[in-house]
Amino acid sequence: MEVMEQVREGMHVVASDGKKIGKVEDLKMGDPEAVTSDGQTDPETGGLANTVIESFAVSSSLPRHAAERLLRIGYVKVNRSGFLAGHGYFASDELDRVDGDTLWLKAGRKADS
Repeated sequence: MEVMEQVREGMHVVASDGKKIGKVEDLKMGDPEAVTSDGQTDPETGGLANTVIESFAVSSSLPRHAAERLLRIGYVKVNRSGFLAGHGYFASDELDRVDGDTLWLKAGRKADS
């Protein structure tokens, strides 16, 4: 089973070094078959896909290209605790494993990333 399929709201999230990052607030499964979002928009109106990308980019305060990537491959929204309180977004390919009620990030992702 893929890591993303095991993630649930409320799980603790920790970096690969074991430092607590926060808790899963929300998640979105991606489409593992999608390579790009090209061809999914109406050239005149921007279409639904373009509207969703723009809306997510604005609400997440992420650059459009990052928001588009997260929507395409899936992500976990984390309610950060401590000094870096706020929200963080982690792509499905940054998730290492689920152990009980804890989501571990892959090496290279730290609590302050």
